[in-house]
Amino acid sequence: MAGTAARPVEDRPMLGIGLMLFTYFLFSCVDTSAKWLAYAGLPAAQLAFMRYFVHLFISIGLIARQGVSPSRFGTDQVGLVLLRSGLLVACTILNFIAVRHLPLTLTSTIMFSSPIIICALSGPVLGERVGVWRWSAILVGFCGILIAIRPFDAGFHWAVFLSLGNALAFAAYALITRKLSGTISTDTMQLYTGLVGAAVLAPFALAAWQMPATPLGWSLMIGLGLLGWLGHETLTRAHGYATASALTPFSYVFIIYLGVWSYAVFGELPDGWTVLGALVVTAAGMTIWLRERWLARRDPGRLVPRRAAETGRPA
Repeated sequence: MAGTAARPVEDRPMLGIGLMLFTYFLFSCVDTSAKWLAYAGLPAAQLAFMRYFVHLFISIGLIARQGVSPSRFGTDQVGLVLLRSGLLVACTILNFIAVRHLPLTLTSTIMFSSPIIICALSGPVLGERVGVWRWSAILVGFCGILIAIRPFDAGFHWAVFLSLGNALAFAAYALITRKLSGTISTDTMQLYTGLVGAAVLAPFALAAWQMPATPLGWSLMIGLGLLGWLGHETLTRAHGYATASALTPFSYVFIIYLGVWSYAVFGELPDGWTVLGALVVTAAGMTIWLRERWLARRDPGRLVPRRAAETGRPA
């Protein structure tokens, strides 16, 4: 079986929190860059391809530098590993299309319904018991999504369905990551992610390819992969210094980052309904987190330790 179990968590929570805040800053830069490039006329398939092509290039470069044997990346769960990578690719392409049409604050609010979806699916998929407290939080969270997207409002945009698909795909990705936890190394997952993304998206990217008109455009397009790869690396390292239960609340800073970028770069401010929906979704996610912490204290062996990707964001 390839890889090694996750290394023990060091007791350095402030470093972990700092890395978590930096990670979501990187992810917010990815979304902002994707929106800016989409406005410049570059197709989403091309942007998503560059996200994974650069990711793959970095992963291969690091492997070659370390002199690691290719046999290390074999796995007897290749189907699940490929499915996990494919789901992350789906997240990226759906998100890159959605940010072209929707405010960043709305796409991030919908994205943060994924922990709520994970909680809802953890019962039938992983056999975990979900009690009345968490089911209540799940229902409240979905109400928050309805408040944010306002499906019966005249301004409703079809791209909302892409963001919802992104959240669903990420929830499935996170559940598979949990299932693979401790059996597949992070390096292996990073390599497969870049390989699957580049291979699947290459034909679509080449068919629709458009050259960026400025050096800034080229820099941002290459930066999609560089910042995405770096974000996943710092996210993994953050979870090596502090537990997921300590880090999860800080993931919601992503909404704040995107709110600042949205106003600074595109002159967009979230309306009151989006802000209210974001607050409701955040409250529901925090309720689930608090409930899981309380249950974990009662029975420390009850929960499977979470991998970094479960609380992350599919940049």
